[in-house]
Amino acid sequence: MFANTGHGASPEGAKAVVQAAEAGGFTTAWTVEHVVVPSGYQSEYPYDQSGKMAGGAEEFDLPDPLIWLTWAAAHTTTLQLGTGILIATQRNPLITAKEVATLDVLSGGRVQLGVGVGWLKEEFDALGVPFGGRGRRLDEYIDVMRILWTHTKASHHGEFIQFEDCISLPRPVNGTVPIVVGGHTDAAARRAGLRGDAFFPGSASADEIARLTMIMHDAATTAGRDGAAIPVYAMAGGKPGDALYSRIDQLAAVGVSQTVLPAFRPEVLAGIGQDLTARFGV
Repeated sequence: MFANTGHGASPEGAKAVVQAAEAGGFTTAWTVEHVVVPSGYQSEYPYDQSGKMAGGAEEFDLPDPLIWLTWAAAHTTTLQLGTGILIATQRNPLITAKEVATLDVLSGGRVQLGVGVGWLKEEFDALGVPFGGRGRRLDEYIDVMRILWTHTKASHHGEFIQFEDCISLPRPVNGTVPIVVGGHTDAAARRAGLRGDAFFPGSASADEIARLTMIMHDAATTAGRDGAAIPVYAMAGGKPGDALYSRIDQLAAVGVSQTVLPAFRPEVLAGIGQDLTARFGV
């Protein structure tokens, strides 16, 4: 469930949404991110036919995902906390590693870090971050965060980041934080196979997700990994009803293990949870 938009953007709404989701049997509250939305942007939003976010709107509340998840963690006990996705290429990976590990410790090890390269060039320009080369940057940033989480004194000498014998505490509860690679491209699928703990190809068709999953599996095999052990997540979309459940059926048929729903209001979540349990036994 996407949760930090719409009704979930307010303090009271966020609390109500995550508590309703937890009570309804949902596994994870997922968050989305944009630091800024430059007015009049021309970059094409890849997850809607309109090419624009939020039905074309430019002004909408979108809290910082990690701070929002800290609030969500304080009001839940079992709900997993995920970023879907964090635009990690816009952030210093040492700071991100610290923030994510802190959230993981405070929540009792409930964090999944979804990361992506980003698509909104105008946002990168506003932040003073290069848009080009962001795929290579994300690969390195993933490696850097894992090094910081798992080494007593961490060192790294790469294309974008260099440091020597750095200590980053606290460390994640389970030794590291699962990294979910987001993106609907072949490059994202390969990245998931090479580096991901899960793959989140977004809102593509079931056939396209099946194709991307095969690319992910091939990349994993090349890296000596078991692609079948890398779960695939995808957005279900739509309103509650037969169309939504049909989409979930299609996704399950191509191996998707977790579907992510829009930011429904709390009073809707309980009913959806009951329907999903009855239909799918989850």
